[in-house]
Amino acid sequence: MRRRRRPSLGLPALAALAAAAALAVDESPAPRVAVEPAAPLAGAGSTHPQVAAGERRIVVLRTPSLAQRLAVARFATEAQERQWTAQALAAQQQVLGELAAHGLGVRPDYTFARVLDGFSAPLDPRAVALLERDPAVAGIYPVRAAFPASLSAPGAAAAVAGLAGADGRGVRIALLDTGVDAAQPALGGRVEPGIDLVDRHPTAAAQPDPQDPARVERHGTELAGLLVGAGGRSGLRGVAAGATVLPIRIAGWQPDARGRDVVYARSDQLVAGLDRAVDPNGDGDAHDAARIALVGVSEPYAAFADSPEARAVAGALALDTLVVAPAGDEGAPGLAGGSVGGPGGAPAALAVGALDTRPATGSVHLAVWRGLRLAFDGRLPLLGGAEPPRPLLLRVGLPRGDGEQASDYFDRGLSRVAGRAALVGAGADPGVAAAAGARAVLVAGGGAAAGALGLPGAVAVPVVSVPATAARALRAPGAAVALGGARSEANPGLGRLARFSSRGLAFGGEPKPDLVAPGVALATAEPGRAADGAPASAAASGTGAAAAVVAGSAAVLAALRPALTAPELASLLAGSAGPGGLLDVGASLAGELAASVTSLSLGRARSLVLTSVSSRRLVVGLAAGPSLRVRPRRVVLGPGRSARVRVVARARPGSSGTLVATPAGGQPLRIRWAVPAAPPASLLRFATLDPARFAPSDTAPAVLAVGAGLVARGAIEPVLRLDVLLYSGAGAYEGVLARERDLLPGTYRFGITGRSPTGARLPPGRYELRLVAWPAGGGAPSRLTVRCTVQ
Repeated sequence: MRRRRRPSLGLPALAALAAAAALAVDESPAPRVAVEPAAPLAGAGSTHPQVAAGERRIVVLRTPSLAQRLAVARFATEAQERQWTAQALAAQQQVLGELAAHGLGVRPDYTFARVLDGFSAPLDPRAVALLERDPAVAGIYPVRAAFPASLSAPGAAAAVAGLAGADGRGVRIALLDTGVDAAQPALGGRVEPGIDLVDRHPTAAAQPDPQDPARVERHGTELAGLLVGAGGRSGLRGVAAGATVLPIRIAGWQPDARGRDVVYARSDQLVAGLDRAVDPNGDGDAHDAARIALVGVSEPYAAFADSPEARAVAGALALDTLVVAPAGDEGAPGLAGGSVGGPGGAPAALAVGALDTRPATGSVHLAVWRGLRLAFDGRLPLLGGAEPPRPLLLRVGLPRGDGEQASDYFDRGLSRVAGRAALVGAGADPGVAAAAGARAVLVAGGGAAAGALGLPGAVAVPVVSVPATAARALRAPGAAVALGGARSEANPGLGRLARFSSRGLAFGGEPKPDLVAPGVALATAEPGRAADGAPASAAASGTGAAAAVVAGSAAVLAALRPALTAPELASLLAGSAGPGGLLDVGASLAGELAASVTSLSLGRARSLVLTSVSSRRLVVGLAAGPSLRVRPRRVVLGPGRSARVRVVARARPGSSGTLVATPAGGQPLRIRWAVPAAPPASLLRFATLDPARFAPSDTAPAVLAVGAGLVARGAIEPVLRLDVLLYSGAGAYEGVLARERDLLPGTYRFGITGRSPTGARLPPGRYELRLVAWPAGGGAPSRLTVRCTVQ
């Protein structure tokens, strides 16, 4: 069988060598030196547990993946695709064999061959050093944590609306998230058994917490309900109720840095999920690729354009799978950039923000007392649960930690919160606190939207969002609260992005999100059944929920217009959006023109390709205003034909706008653009070596501490690449000691063993460690020099 695939947005060139925290520069044993994070990158909308990836890395090879082969060939049979996949896997085995020949038996956690060629594995410093010198290796990258991009709790809320008369029938949506309760009647029997990449179970079922079996993964079931739900409470109906969901469990119960089970995914699990989304039966042939892949998790602040996750998204698009991802729930710094998550920040991803569409919200009056002193007094959002029937005067009960597990609420069988107001973290389940006897639940952080958890619902006590100032007072010994009655009032955020929804520029300079959709208090399904025997329901909020609405809409559009390629689906959805980027699937259905990108970063000249998806001849005019120079300003396209347009920015850095391409007699296609701000004067805050005079040692190295990246003016300035270069005291270049990529702001420590880049002991004398840090958005690198003496 042969099929034609149109060119996609393109695959990024493979990057140079990288690692998240390279801590040795030779083949001898070296100590593991910790990496200190920078100041907390806490946004307005979420907090996340600390997760340690250990020594895991993602290794990207130069051998072309299936997607890269197909992007060049454009045509392929099933046999050819299986052969190309096998060649990619064989290249991995060769690299692993070379490591084994050096006595390093590396066992990969995951292998990838379709969307990119590579593998993930725990790598000690010797393995990293060997791989960095291997010409077959393109780069070594950090493994990051990704968290479900939603807030949720039991309860009912507003149903989402799809396109009348269309349900996405015949389209398969891969759902990369936690497990799904496929037996939930509210899902209408539209969920396949799926693939479990976390624990390798036979199906991708929602799993209980091994440390607390009463807690079951919910997020995947909630997003599945938004996609294909039918029936249940509140007349639940998914956006694409006729589509089929293929759950791919990439997130689940895994240990955090304290050894407690929390729900998250790793970036290598995310890449593995995309690798299976384009090849569900795993035979190496991607002709059975899912039409849409919904990623329900987000890596906080990790909007790198060159990461393995971003490459995997581009690879999926080249294999004709549209990847829809949340923009992130970290708050909104504006166009200064920084809060967009990964993989939503990838240029090829269709990133979605969450819109608040509720006409009214609830609030309560809260007073916090510390003895006789009033520490806080104000009205706060009522997140959900039951409205307080009368004013409540309660002492405060504090669970251990953030109250994420049932055991946190009990000491020797006695509840710490019974009859009290429980103060919990943003990641805790209010239902657990209520089950422990709390009469009210106060959620620290203050970033969630009123009503985000549903009102009323199965949580029988009020759940209130409290700001950080009130949370500090509540933690004081003897604190008490007075909780007044609830009232409904007009929603001041109606028609706006929710406070928690990330927006701004990805680290590559593209404006994100690409479009927005309803994402606050959406009625959906939950695993299991409610106390009355009815299918369990929830109210989901977050950019993950909004992304599910867009993914379902993409399935509807794909069913109605099956000839569209994945890049064309993305362009029509983003380019036909209404005011503020609001999803308008009806306008997308009528679109006649598609672009090769959904947004543009104009730090330098760029080009884009316009393609006719109409059956008529199109005369297209381009309106750019004085901020852009566009050539040509008018193109003529026959059915299915394309033309390249060159775009050059005339605007100053920090500017943004919209390029509009309008076919005569048709509707416009809008492409957002931005000119990234100039990078800061220096991305290197400090560099110290302790001690500066040292003897070569593999077990007690000198420690080089480097402050890389910045958090300033509400923006995050990451480092695309950090090199530690060795020079002699006379200025002769000796080589690269360490090379890191995709660094968020932090303090990074390297063990300097007194060996050369080839592993030989350095002769006594003076040396220089020259640090070079490149900004993620382009521009000149920052430099610092540290002098040392090897004894």
